[in-house]
Amino acid sequence: MSKNLYLLLQGPSNFSPSKISSLHLELNQINNNNFEALSFVEFYALTLDKEFSDHSKLLELLNAQEQSVSPQFLVGPRSGTISPWASKTKEIIENVGINGVLSVEKYFGYIIDGVDSVNNLNLTNLYDRMTQEVFFDSKILANIRIGSERRPLILIDISHSSKDALNSANLDLGLALSSAEIDYLENFYLAAQRNPTDAELMMFAQANSEHCRHKIFNAGWVIDSNSQEHSLFDLIKKTSKGNKPDLISAYKDNAAVISGAEVETLNRNLKNQYSFSSEQINSTLKVETHNHPTAISPFPGAATGSGGEIRDEGATGSGAKPKMGLVGFNVSNLRLEKFPRPWEGKCYKPERIASPLQIMTEGPLGAAAFNNEFGRPSTVGYFRVFEKPFIDNQAHGYHKPIMLAGGIGEVKDRNSLKNPIEPGDLVVVLGGPSMLIGLGGGAASSMSSGESDEDLDFASVQRENAEMERRCQEVINQCAFESPNLIEFIHDVGAGGLSNAIPELAKDCNLGIKVDLNLIPVADSSLSPMEVWSNESQERYVLAIKPSTKDIFEKICRRERCPVAFVGVTTTSDAVEVYDSERDQYPVQVPLSMLFGDLPIADMELVNPAIKESDDSSFMDLDLSHVIQRILSHPSVASKSFLITIGDRTVGGMVARDQFVGRYQVPTSNYAMSMRSFLSNQGEVLSIGEKPTIAIQHPAASLRMALSEALLNLVSSPIHSLDLVRLSANWMAACGDDEDDYALRLGVEAISQMCLQLGISIPVGKDSLSMRTRWSDNNQDFEVKSPLSGVITAMAPVEDVSLAVTTELNCSGSKNFYHLSLGEQSRMGGSIFEEVTASYSNKSPDIDDITKFKKLFNTIQELINRGWIQALHDVSDGGLFTTLAELAFTNKVGITILLPDEVDNSQSIFQNLFSEEAGVVIQLNDDFENQALALFSKENINARKCAIQTTDAQITVLVNDKIKFHESVVSLEKIWSETSYAIKSLRDNPESAQEEYDLIEKYDDQGLIAKDSFQYSAALPSFNVNSKPKVAIFREQGVNGQNEMAAAFMIAGFDATDLHMQDLLDHPNLLSEFQGVAACGGFSYGDVLGAGGGWSSSISFNTLVRDSFEDFFNRPDTFTFGVCNGCQMLSKLKDLIPGAEDWPDFLWNESDQFEARLSQVTIARSNSVLLDEMDGWQIPVAVAHGEGRASFKEGALNKLHANQQIAVQFSDSKGEIASAYPTNPNGSPEGITGLTSVDGRATIMMPHPERVFRAQQFSWQPSQWKEYSPWMQIFLNAYKFTKNS
Repeated sequence: MSKNLYLLLQGPSNFSPSKISSLHLELNQINNNNFEALSFVEFYALTLDKEFSDHSKLLELLNAQEQSVSPQFLVGPRSGTISPWASKTKEIIENVGINGVLSVEKYFGYIIDGVDSVNNLNLTNLYDRMTQEVFFDSKILANIRIGSERRPLILIDISHSSKDALNSANLDLGLALSSAEIDYLENFYLAAQRNPTDAELMMFAQANSEHCRHKIFNAGWVIDSNSQEHSLFDLIKKTSKGNKPDLISAYKDNAAVISGAEVETLNRNLKNQYSFSSEQINSTLKVETHNHPTAISPFPGAATGSGGEIRDEGATGSGAKPKMGLVGFNVSNLRLEKFPRPWEGKCYKPERIASPLQIMTEGPLGAAAFNNEFGRPSTVGYFRVFEKPFIDNQAHGYHKPIMLAGGIGEVKDRNSLKNPIEPGDLVVVLGGPSMLIGLGGGAASSMSSGESDEDLDFASVQRENAEMERRCQEVINQCAFESPNLIEFIHDVGAGGLSNAIPELAKDCNLGIKVDLNLIPVADSSLSPMEVWSNESQERYVLAIKPSTKDIFEKICRRERCPVAFVGVTTTSDAVEVYDSERDQYPVQVPLSMLFGDLPIADMELVNPAIKESDDSSFMDLDLSHVIQRILSHPSVASKSFLITIGDRTVGGMVARDQFVGRYQVPTSNYAMSMRSFLSNQGEVLSIGEKPTIAIQHPAASLRMALSEALLNLVSSPIHSLDLVRLSANWMAACGDDEDDYALRLGVEAISQMCLQLGISIPVGKDSLSMRTRWSDNNQDFEVKSPLSGVITAMAPVEDVSLAVTTELNCSGSKNFYHLSLGEQSRMGGSIFEEVTASYSNKSPDIDDITKFKKLFNTIQELINRGWIQALHDVSDGGLFTTLAELAFTNKVGITILLPDEVDNSQSIFQNLFSEEAGVVIQLNDDFENQALALFSKENINARKCAIQTTDAQITVLVNDKIKFHESVVSLEKIWSETSYAIKSLRDNPESAQEEYDLIEKYDDQGLIAKDSFQYSAALPSFNVNSKPKVAIFREQGVNGQNEMAAAFMIAGFDATDLHMQDLLDHPNLLSEFQGVAACGGFSYGDVLGAGGGWSSSISFNTLVRDSFEDFFNRPDTFTFGVCNGCQMLSKLKDLIPGAEDWPDFLWNESDQFEARLSQVTIARSNSVLLDEMDGWQIPVAVAHGEGRASFKEGALNKLHANQQIAVQFSDSKGEIASAYPTNPNGSPEGITGLTSVDGRATIMMPHPERVFRAQQFSWQPSQWKEYSPWMQIFLNAYKFTKNS
């Protein structure tokens, strides 16, 4: 009987009124009822031991009270799991000195008015069935945290009927083993004369799943009884052979490594001092998918998809750093209630998977949340909606969605490859503990949706904890800063958990491994050996380090508060041995050759299905205006802003181009671009191409068009040369029948050949070949399968990011627009036009002449380097009309579209406007227009004048001088924005969504402007390098904005030191060494106790640290700067800061959403020493926060005005205070987003000036800004203050 005390405390109701209203409405709908009201309160369940005594302190910390409300039911984490909230809150409790708390967990208590019993209600909208449970009795919670006795190791008895026993285990454990693999295991264990363990079988299944082994890509192919010369993997690898000196690592690590450049890069030594040093910095490239988990549970599925890919990048070489990410989605029809579409039929889908609308409401939030909290900007992506009508209960579509996650990172040249490890090296598990989540995910993802057991689907979905992964990355970064690196070998923990990652470490180095199972950290003591060994708990890495570096490695982990366990050693044996020292047994004891040996891969044998070719086509006779409305409103064409503003795109300070362009911030960018250094304009460009809609009829053309789209998306950026473009190819297909298998073969052959002709390499990629959903309903069988979906991600080195052009129409450029294309064809197959009009054309766009394509690409590049092109937009989904309309949207100007003279009927109008043949539209520099046209003529490039810029804000289609279409730019942009508006209305505060939608008509008030008197844009003043003031770059666990803050201060003449909160807990007097403290942005403790709450509590609840801060704040020679999370933290310390007592608290944004934007602010006249002589400046600034709405106590606002403490306010383009969303992105009263203390020495603000101190860090900047932006003045003012104080 446990002697521990159980305590249930009541917390606040943190859901906004709009969130509660939305949940209430949805609850009524799914229950076909009209419940009077829905209310919600948080509860905290704690297990305490006899040492606990700080009851009042605990209540204060948790902002809790004794229970006064009895909920009808509670929602919390699934039994056997611990939420990220719980693990972070437990750490806060420990760090503030409260003893005796064994566990803490958060539950959501609900009360539904107007119902007596809730047991039979449909409550699925109130919880995530994959990661949460419903508890109808709060008394159950008292026992749920008590660990039960560990489940035993299971031996599969093969002594009587070995085949039957293995087949039963295959089904019971969800192993997805083939008959050949069953035979292989049977032979092995019969020869070994012993029974297999469940841990060994689970490990084998994950290591040999399609997900991990890529059997179809590695298989031999036999078509019509003829053996093919190359496997699919051979065809891909051919592109990387030959003279490719920039390819450092391809197909042998977690990501490709590509040679970069020598730049001045930011480093940090073991004394925590920042510095710049010249080093060769290489690039990494990786793109993954996480389709099955996203289909089952969109938020955690997409979150762990991004998280897993981030770990891949970090675990590249001997330690790399993720830098810039991408996210993409393919789903079936959305069926928006607010905007029903005529091409969408009735919805058919199985109950066990999420709807497309649910996926696109929750999935992007999951991906964005992980990227945001980890601290990786997500700057490019795509969104495809596609579903064909059912014929005989079968259809093409994406009921099993594609969730694409990828990005580029950086790695020091000396760390680009893994080091050989030796016997006796330590095997290390870095990161969080084991829990019963994500079990068997590798096998589950290798099955078609609907084939696995529903309970196993639940088990295969993981739980995300981005803040833990951030801590792991900080350890990796610090080890990588050292020379030599402390890490010898690193591998991420993904599919198969430790059972896959640790043997991979051994296999790659031809060594054995011996692991003590009891040294592996677990959060659930009831886990069986198999569950400990194979669970896929996230945010973990496996490393090998030398025994001699153990002490220093442990010190780094302790400073970052990153859990670490030394679980084993490498051996000279060829075996994986997992020993359970508590029970004196080996859950795993097999040779590596058994796990990774010559297990036969069956050939792909098929008969050529011979897709029928015909010239058939049919065009609906529709009104042109109706067609345009349908095309612009199709989600694949429409604005993607609902996917973009939820994601931080500026964290790290290395982004030179994101999805938004122009002063109106319209999401039409073709590419993303990063910089290699804070002191360089060299960088990388990243783009995506995909065209699955063509693949049903023309798989090879689909891949050629996908590659051409990726290349024409990045052509706007001046790259070194076309043959230095490097690709990730991701393959999604519904393999299993001849038609889909052959389509995959054709697609791979096509891109391989095209890459070889262009000199382009594919050094990385991934396949997901079970893109099929099967289910039964009313005794009928249904099937939805995806077409072949090849998603091509392209990256290339950029010499100077400032020379890149965008899709922003230049009102001062040439008034003419030219369509550059590869020929005169206007094929319509697979087009958006075809989808929305129920038309059909068997002829689809293709790249018929690759040499001509190459010439087009290189000629555009030449003109960009000469500065002759001022705007460029590719032609893709929606055709030429959409391209021109999106150009018009960027600056709200009119365009008259000119069609060729020979166009004489509706069909030819449709073909010219909506064909999606590869090409671009360019706007030329007026001074060089004739020379450019002459060059096109010389190179035999088809350049047709397709439009003219007009003075009115209208889009007109002119055919033989007759107006065929005429509509305002604003009206068309509203149609184009309908999908974003509709989803934001469902997902966010609907009033905010409406305000943003209405603002399209008020564009005169929302454009970004720049009015400043900054004098140092071209070059900074000189500094005394022999007497640098010291600034502490202050962070807590989960903070991710320290690098850009350090860089800004260092460039302004400071000596910057990294100051972790743990340093102050160990040495509270450290603050006395500094003249300035800069508290950085991020997600301290994941913001579990309110933004900045855990961070501030670790100061205010620790007497010595609190006193140290109070002394610092009172020193007249010091300044304090808090940004975003640092701002929120400092606002909670207002009682310690002289003259800050009226500062506000910062609450959840009024939009109910994380907001990431380039927002307009005006700097008010205030006492701030950091904003000295900046008052009146109106400039854009990066915003990225979820809790930025200032909330003032009564009377405080008047005092702040009187004392000139209001420092920064959101404003519109006229300089007036912004009140409407999104010009005021968080809903703060009077647009207040920055404040100062009475004496001006402490300044806090929610925006991020440290991320945009360079002109190239903006997605829009005026031409007068050169190297530095006006925000650099803050850091120069800080330097001036230290010299004058």
